[in-house]
Amino acid sequence: MQPRGYPLQGIRILDMATVLAAPFAATLCGDMGAEVVKLELPAGNDTLRGLAPVHEGQALFWKTANRGKKGISLDVRKPEGRELFLRLVEGFDVLVENFRTGTLDGWGLDLATLHARNPRLIVLRVTGFGQTGPYARRPGFARIFEAMSGFAHLTGEPDGPPQHMNYPLGDAITGLFGAFAIATALAERNAQPRERQKGVEIDLAATEAMLRLLDPLAAEYRFTGVARGRTGSRAGYTAPSNVYRTADGEWITLVGSGEAIFRRLCKAMGREELAEDPRFDSNVHRTENMELLDTLVAQWCASLDLAALSARLDGEEVPFTKVYSIVDVQADRHFRERGAFIEMNDPQLGAIPAPAVVPRFVGRTPPDPAVGPPTGQDNEAVFAEIDLPASDLPGLRARRVI
Repeated sequence: MQPRGYPLQGIRILDMATVLAAPFAATLCGDMGAEVVKLELPAGNDTLRGLAPVHEGQALFWKTANRGKKGISLDVRKPEGRELFLRLVEGFDVLVENFRTGTLDGWGLDLATLHARNPRLIVLRVTGFGQTGPYARRPGFARIFEAMSGFAHLTGEPDGPPQHMNYPLGDAITGLFGAFAIATALAERNAQPRERQKGVEIDLAATEAMLRLLDPLAAEYRFTGVARGRTGSRAGYTAPSNVYRTADGEWITLVGSGEAIFRRLCKAMGREELAEDPRFDSNVHRTENMELLDTLVAQWCASLDLAALSARLDGEEVPFTKVYSIVDVQADRHFRERGAFIEMNDPQLGAIPAPAVVPRFVGRTPPDPAVGPPTGQDNEAVFAEIDLPASDLPGLRARRVI
């Protein structure tokens, strides 16, 4: 018996989106076995090709974020390109796009036209603010999503400015929601007999994706009048939970919430009496007195080097870790044994490390992705699927259609 592939094997996705959020949704589906074709303009001027890191003229972000995809070039704004595009979508299950609301309609590629060619086509539209509403046509980037959702308001020191992390988290989160949306739409469609299968339009607003992460904040404000704000690395909802420095200058994050865990932490500290102290005998009391408790924990951490501190905390099974850099992540024996990183072969740079497929389906071998493709790498093969003669390609290329 042949081993089963990953769950989306047999699904075809046409990714005409740019930069990161929507393409990441398609990439995640590729990790799950889908065949993903990346469509770019002939100039190959996707913004992601110019974002750092760039090494020896090669955009590492592009190669990793668009891994596992075939690559074609096509200008759908031109009449010839539009017709080729409509022929292409007949053979795909999903179209992923992230143009400003109404852009595809303006190119004559509205939903009715797409569904006239392929009624089963699922269309994922990713924008900053959705297909409706007063902000529908606003441009957006990850930091805009993070700020307008309220997420950035939670990040930073209490007396300092809101902060963004040094990574486009808003794009990554939106991509996760996008992959989830594609999978759920496919599950719904494919549950029907093929003759009754109808593709749907998915309206994914990146700002709403970030907002969806913040479950209790609206309820907290309504019932307590508190608009949650910045607390540095300290959790405001449980204690102790913060980042602490060791005697040798390393940083650890430690979580002592839960009564049993807090008691174990007190034992590790040699301060078992703290668990009976009325200021710290419940999470409610600990959060009310978190500054004092944090001071006690911070002083203890600062009295020990990382090795000694780790031994004490491990000995009492207190959840903690050194705050890792990517160097630490790749060196960690657990991640190495689990194969948390793969090596993708690149013709220009050789082996490129990247995170492995997540999650794992036990007993199955995940796809082995190639790096993100050069512009138009697979034009001949993909256009041959719609019976476009290879002899037509040079003319289309000369007219900047592909």
